[in-house]
Amino acid sequence: MEFIKSAIDLFLHLDKHMNEIISQYGAFTHVILFIIVFCETGLVVTPFLPGDSLLFAAGVFAASGSLDIWILLISLSIAAILGDTVNYKLGQVFGEHARFINPKHIARTHEFYERYGPSTIIIARFVPIVRTFAPFVAGVGKMSYAKFLLYNVAGGLLWVFLLTLGGYFFANVPIVKDNFSIVVVAIIIISVMPAVFEFGRAWLANRKASDTSAP
Repeated sequence: MEFIKSAIDLFLHLDKHMNEIISQYGAFTHVILFIIVFCETGLVVTPFLPGDSLLFAAGVFAASGSLDIWILLISLSIAAILGDTVNYKLGQVFGEHARFINPKHIARTHEFYERYGPSTIIIARFVPIVRTFAPFVAGVGKMSYAKFLLYNVAGGLLWVFLLTLGGYFFANVPIVKDNFSIVVVAIIIISVMPAVFEFGRAWLANRKASDTSAP
C-alpha cells in the first residue's frame, strides 16, 4: 500500500520531486533522468517508472533553465534506444518462459503486434506498460535486428523529442504552469487510452466469437 501511495505521489507531484532532485544534484540530474528512462524502457521488471510525464516535466524544467534542452534530447534519446535494444536482447535470451514477466502484459503486447505489426515498436513508445514489453516480445518473436533497430530509433527519437519539446514549449503557457499536476494526469490518461481501446476491442471480439460459437 505504501508503494502505491508513493507511486501516486511521484506522478502527481513530479514537478516538486524533480525540483528537489535538481536542487540537490544540479547537472547530474541529466544522468539520473538517463538512468530512469533506460530502466523504464530496457528492464521488463520496471514498467511502473514514469516515462511520458517525466519527459514532459524535463522539458518544462529545461525551459526555466534548470536543465539543458539539448543534453536532454540527445541523452534521453540514447537512453530510450539503448533501453529497447537491451530489452530486445532479453527477449531473445529468456523468451516467453521468463517467470518474472506478467503473462497478461505479454498477451496485451501480442495484441498490439497482431494489429500494427513491426510499427508496434513505434506506437508502443506512447503506451505505458506496452512500451516496456514491446521490444521484449520482438526479441521473443525473433524479429530481425535490422528491422527492429529501424523502428527502435524512429520510435525513440519521436517519443523523446515530442514529449520533451512539448514540455519545453508549453512550459510558460498559464494553464500548464498553474495546473502542472492536472497536465501530468492528462498525459497519463491520454497515454493509456490506446491500451484501453485495444483491451476493449479484444474483449468485444472475444464476446462476439463466444456468442457465435454458442449453440
